[in-house]
Amino acid sequence: MQLRSIVPGTLAVLALAAATCSSAFAQEPGTKPEMPSAPAAAQSAPQFPPVDPNNFTAASPTRETVDAFLHVSWGYDPSRVWEVAAIQNTPAPGLSKVTVFVAQKGSPQQQVATLVFYVTPDGNHLISTDVLPFGVHPYADTRRILEQRAEGPSRGAADKKVTLVEFADFQCPHCKAVQPIIQRLLSDFPQAHFIFENFPLTSIHTEAYKAATYSVCVAQQAGNEAFFKFADAVFAAQDGLTPQTSDSTLADAVTKVGLDPAKVGSCSYTPAAKAPVDASIKLAKDLDVNETPMLFVNGRQIPVGEVANGQLPYDTLKKIISWQLTLDQ
Repeated sequence: MQLRSIVPGTLAVLALAAATCSSAFAQEPGTKPEMPSAPAAAQSAPQFPPVDPNNFTAASPTRETVDAFLHVSWGYDPSRVWEVAAIQNTPAPGLSKVTVFVAQKGSPQQQVATLVFYVTPDGNHLISTDVLPFGVHPYADTRRILEQRAEGPSRGAADKKVTLVEFADFQCPHCKAVQPIIQRLLSDFPQAHFIFENFPLTSIHTEAYKAATYSVCVAQQAGNEAFFKFADAVFAAQDGLTPQTSDSTLADAVTKVGLDPAKVGSCSYTPAAKAPVDASIKLAKDLDVNETPMLFVNGRQIPVGEVANGQLPYDTLKKIISWQLTLDQ
């Protein structure tokens, strides 16, 4: 049996390398190994190393809580199996170290990975390469925040029981690439209410904030349908978002939705246009979003840019979303 390490970020991003536009304060993504895929043949259960009861020295979290969290995180994949190997005290008061054995049924050579992360004293967060939500209902707080504060243009179902929130930057190439995937999701999940939140990464994209304020004015003057037509036009002409040509590029997009470019342009400099963009930026930062595009499904964070570059199969994305919706029933 072969042991190998697995990146702690697997909990949140399925052992995928980042394919996003990152702001200046974002950590550079590293290479993250993927769990081996289970073959179509018999799904034999792997043999985990023996678990030593002496390695359970911390009172919190309990083994049941860790199991419940991993079930929420990985339950969409019935071939993935795990065993909690240790929950230990650390020199930092109240900070617990959790070790988990992870494998795929039927994986070649019965490969077993070891996953290590730390749980904060309040039991609400884990620390790996990032600080992530933890617990039996790890995404509930984020869902509540988005329900209260995500007020961007929307489409899809009027009912908000299933809510998809995308944070995007009009100048981000990955955001452009992911738009057909968002369209496909809305087709596959007609019960979903979709909200677009502007998150211009001004430290790396000089024209993104201007494009965002233009989009707010379009929505204010002509509604959600016009906003999404404008967004499509801007993404299609993204190469024109330069300091020299952004005014004409945005004016052309405004014209395509039947509005007056001069009127929208004047609006874009007003506090009424800037305030919603600033509120959306603050919401993203409060949720520790530091890259685009980022998708939240009922509060569950998914780096959807991974689908655009082929690192996360679309079918897997659908499984994750379907699993989250099952949990939320």
